[in-house]
Amino acid sequence: MRFFTATALAALIADPALAEGWKDDYQVLKFGILSSENEQDRLMRNEPLRIYLEDTLGVQVEIFTAGNYDGVIQAIAADQIEIARLGSSAYAAAYTATDGGVIPTLTTLAKDGSTGYYSIVVTRCDSGITSLEDAKGKVHAFADPDSTSGYAVPYFNMIEREGFKPEDHFGTVTFSGSHEAGVTGVVNGTFDTAATYQDNDAAGIYQRMEEKGMIEPGLVCKIWESPEITSGPWTFRKNLPEALIEEVSAAIESFPTSDPEGYKLYSSFTEDDPNPEIGFTRVDSERYQWIVDMRAWIKEQRRSGS
Repeated sequence: MRFFTATALAALIADPALAEGWKDDYQVLKFGILSSENEQDRLMRNEPLRIYLEDTLGVQVEIFTAGNYDGVIQAIAADQIEIARLGSSAYAAAYTATDGGVIPTLTTLAKDGSTGYYSIVVTRCDSGITSLEDAKGKVHAFADPDSTSGYAVPYFNMIEREGFKPEDHFGTVTFSGSHEAGVTGVVNGTFDTAATYQDNDAAGIYQRMEEKGMIEPGLVCKIWESPEITSGPWTFRKNLPEALIEEVSAAIESFPTSDPEGYKLYSSFTEDDPNPEIGFTRVDSERYQWIVDMRAWIKEQRRSGS
């Protein structure tokens, strides 16, 4: 898949027949979003982007949600949606499910130039658990089987870096269904520990839940952090017209500067965030090959029982 050069894109825009060609077949565009937070909040956060894309592209734009990550992955694999904002592991799952039939174009860019985040394991601050070793024999929750930070990365690192298999180390290993559900389960005592994500020490899922009043501040503490993970990509079906992929990618890329207030809601930007997301940057499939390989390794580990 090639992207248009600036000259080629200018020529495309200058020729209305070419620029509008894909819209004859795609009068409605659907983009999928993952279930990392409750549906009401994720729809609210993505609504400014939906409106911006609709106004910019001149086509109807709809948001697609599902109860779990796999619902979005299967929707793009079945050509039911055109675009999805996926985590790295969910992208790898979609890549595998479609035999390479998806294309990543954009990922988030932070103020310091970084394009990554971290998997973390959290517990109640008053649990007495301060490390993964302390959590031995306890109830641990991963988020979703297709979550990068909530499953693939912590599972891989627990084996390769920490020296234990989760199923052998913890008393019970389960899936919470989402990042928010995992944190809520820790707060309520359903889980002793849970895997989730954090952008930096001041911004992550449990900090966002504190800000929204979903949990009281100071109840949740981090006990483990992974190496940096590449942020997940905006992902398109490979069988879409090149002009559609480029125009939609360019529109998403322009969203932060063209609609700063809308982007502020979309990115959950707060004034005290030391390293906020400021926009998007281009990526390609090579950026995520290590995630594809890691998922294959995990699958083999679970299949062999080793």
